[in-house]
Amino acid sequence: MIIEKHEDRCFKSCSGHSYIRKNWLGSIVFPFSALLQQSEFSDQIDILERARIFTKNCKALFPKRRITTTVFNDEGIQILVIRYIKALNPPQQLLDMFLHDSNARLDLVAHFVSLIPIMPEALDENNGFDIWMTSERCITLAIGNKEEHAILLCNFFLYFGKKALVLLGTSVLEGHVAYVLTQETDEYLLWNPLTGRCHKQFDPFCPLQGVDCLFDGENVWFNLQQNNSPMAVYFDYSKESFWKQLLPKNYQGTKTQSIQPEEIIYSDTNKSMVEDLKNRIERTLKCKIMEWRPKQPTRWNRQCTFILRQILPKLELGTGSFVSSEEESEFERLLQFYWVTGFPIQMPYTDVQSVIDAVYQTGIHSSEFPQTEFALAVYIHPYPNNILSVWVYLASLARHQ
Repeated sequence: MIIEKHEDRCFKSCSGHSYIRKNWLGSIVFPFSALLQQSEFSDQIDILERARIFTKNCKALFPKRRITTTVFNDEGIQILVIRYIKALNPPQQLLDMFLHDSNARLDLVAHFVSLIPIMPEALDENNGFDIWMTSERCITLAIGNKEEHAILLCNFFLYFGKKALVLLGTSVLEGHVAYVLTQETDEYLLWNPLTGRCHKQFDPFCPLQGVDCLFDGENVWFNLQQNNSPMAVYFDYSKESFWKQLLPKNYQGTKTQSIQPEEIIYSDTNKSMVEDLKNRIERTLKCKIMEWRPKQPTRWNRQCTFILRQILPKLELGTGSFVSSEEESEFERLLQFYWVTGFPIQMPYTDVQSVIDAVYQTGIHSSEFPQTEFALAVYIHPYPNNILSVWVYLASLARHQ
């Protein structure tokens, strides 16, 4: 501290003396050898600089392709994307199902991830300041962006011992996308975490348009192939002429700790809350359908509604026959008198308005056929952490002339 001392009876403008006084606050002592052992700090600086140069070089080669090597975590710390990849446990409810059918279990896990609501995209996407949450946080908040969905699905697949990587690319339908690539015995599969659907590499109906880069828990690979269409891409990323890798093989600095937890702890969803929500959605939809038909009466067919209510729970898990022999005979009796039109809608639950909008867009309510009747059934399948699968079956029934 600097302290000024002035002569007595003198203003501050007069000459004086200044003194320095030192106040002790505290100290720390550690041997230099300990600092050398804690080399993670210097490794982190080196690796972030390496990632920056790598990204710049990749962009120079293919400016329009996506390459993400580092992001910010939810604490605002810049880290490598590879630290997000780690085997994590799906909910026990999913693990207990399809014990003897591994493919069905993978489909169910992918379906569960697709039920997590998607975070609205920022308009300034790809500005170099992406923030990604951990998989646990994504589950807890029941929301995530495209990349967080892909990371979660990839981590679940790793739990089952699958060879899985996150794929960043572009889609005809969705623009920038994040898929999960799994390596099977004789083929590669492409999983869309937002729909839960799986496509083979040579599937012409796969919406993925371009493959830009891959990453797992150890490295990032940028696609150097001129044609980046999934059908044309050679996915063997060990070939350096096809894939440019961020970190050289056996790079010691990659042994950085994952930011994911050891395991995800799930919470049960309140079943009575789900039942109340189902009833509220059904009541609201019935009122809305009548509102949308101001010039025609809206009649409800109880028999068809009863059948649809039996069908919906079976559609969620896709197990066995969708209708029993008793329901089938009931339905056949209906078809003798009615021409039935309708289909089930399945969607993740975000809010009631989203369900209303989805039903309105089908246009089934707008039937002008005389004596039209309607049937409506709603089913909500609960998963842990208030993640819900909503089913709505709306059908119109017109009497045969």
